[in-house]
Amino acid sequence: MTAAAPLRVGMIGAGMISPYHLKAWARCPQAEVVGIADPDAAAACSRAAEFGIPAVHADAVALMDALRPDAVDIAAPMEVHAGICRAAADRGIAVMCQKPLCPTVAEARALVAEIGGRVPFVVHENWRFRPPYRRIRQWLREGRIGRVRAFTMAVMTSGLVPDLPDQPPPALRRQPFMARMPRFTVLEGVIHQIDALRFLLDGLSVAGARLARLSDEVVGEDTAMLLLESPGGAIGTLSTSLTVPGAGPRSSDTLTLIGETGTIAFRDWVLSCTADGATENFEREAVYQASFDAVIAQFARSLRHGDRFETTAEENLATLQLVDDVYRLAGWP
Repeated sequence: MTAAAPLRVGMIGAGMISPYHLKAWARCPQAEVVGIADPDAAAACSRAAEFGIPAVHADAVALMDALRPDAVDIAAPMEVHAGICRAAADRGIAVMCQKPLCPTVAEARALVAEIGGRVPFVVHENWRFRPPYRRIRQWLREGRIGRVRAFTMAVMTSGLVPDLPDQPPPALRRQPFMARMPRFTVLEGVIHQIDALRFLLDGLSVAGARLARLSDEVVGEDTAMLLLESPGGAIGTLSTSLTVPGAGPRSSDTLTLIGETGTIAFRDWVLSCTADGATENFEREAVYQASFDAVIAQFARSLRHGDRFETTAEENLATLQLVDDVYRLAGWP
């Protein structure tokens, strides 16, 4: 790769989330996606046609051996993450891998230790890159509400509430694999909010956790209540359920941060600060895509210019450790 040549990227996975990755790569002038791999040939060919990707392969190793890309962007099922990451590292190819990196923190630690510093290795954890959370972080650093003393965060959806006769509920129509996850909503979903709170409140830890399965459509937990605390003395809760009638099938975070001199709140895509009356409005889809754009742009810059990447695989272990702490404290398998 010369200074003028674009970063050559191999896309691994052509599933539901892949269009957000591919739109972000299309907006990144420093890079081009040179191939896509997925065992589902129809899905891979469809994405290739949609985004003008010149090569399609049946699996990640075939893509890497044929194209020798500079980097791979892994948006494949969690169970195959480790094998693909190892294969890329063995070939000297930089890795960006969707969260969660592995099913458990022990597996993730072993993988990170094995790959070491052989290649750049980052986790695509995009929630902290959402514009509202970047603004909240800025406001906190500016001291707009003083020291945070308490916080509440909630993610309530009707994703597992049946809505069509003889059909799976909406969350499982979008992502059927979730029905089989023994560790479900915390590992697959709330990991995002945990990482976002880590971004906002340094040194977060889990003080208590309760988990429940309220839907017969899944084998893992679909409801959770977490008690969290930070070294600065802030205490708070993070709650979620996918079984809330009327809440809508897709997540919308609500967050309140109570400080010494004011309160920051994010609700219904409106961000506000009582200390100075500041408000900002956001749009769901724009926020969602913007977070992918920001992650991928930072990854490209980190490879091109050595810029620091926030969620390296090693750093992301702290988020996975908190997830593991939740299951341990809740006595969940």
